[in-house]
Amino acid sequence: MKIVDAMKVLMEWDAGGREVFSVDDLRAMFPERSPKTFAAGLRRLVRQGVLQRVARGVYVNPLSRQPKSYLVEKIAVCFRRGGYSYVSLESALSEFGVISQIPMSRITVMTTGRAGVIRTPYGVIEFTHTARPWRDILENTLVMEGRPLRIARVETALRDIRRVGRNLHLVNETYYREILEEQAETGQKPEKRPEAA
Repeated sequence: MKIVDAMKVLMEWDAGGREVFSVDDLRAMFPERSPKTFAAGLRRLVRQGVLQRVARGVYVNPLSRQPKSYLVEKIAVCFRRGGYSYVSLESALSEFGVISQIPMSRITVMTTGRAGVIRTPYGVIEFTHTARPWRDILENTLVMEGRPLRIARVETALRDIRRVGRNLHLVNETYYREILEEQAETGQKPEKRPEAA
């Protein structure tokens, strides 16, 4: 694959809002005659700074004009395609202000896929497996405009943190109770948009 041609293809994808790719995505975008030729071309694109390898099998277009605010979530989506994943545990609770410390450079994600920790230049992604059915996940998470991953409702995030046996000493129980009381008074679940961590 020629550098100029590769850059043109990546710019076209970027114009459509796509900046994160798996190896399989790149194989489809840059069909080569042999796996060896493709691998050599991919190494060349990384060496030239046209692509950035962020973790095993996942690449980012470093020249993308997309906002970087949710890049780590886009990377998480790329790693767990075909399943259901959502921001929960400490990350969700910190966005709602229910825990007193904000996790820096780490995002905690519940997934129907494999558990694991992925380290990237944009932050650490901690995947925790959940066996909850997809309907339960959809009912207990929120969609935020422009955000790649759903986010747990505050009560869902607390349920998750208890279920996986995480430390609860940072949870601000007073604020959590206030949210639940507001929810009971209005008959609705809180739909406020949390601030991005």
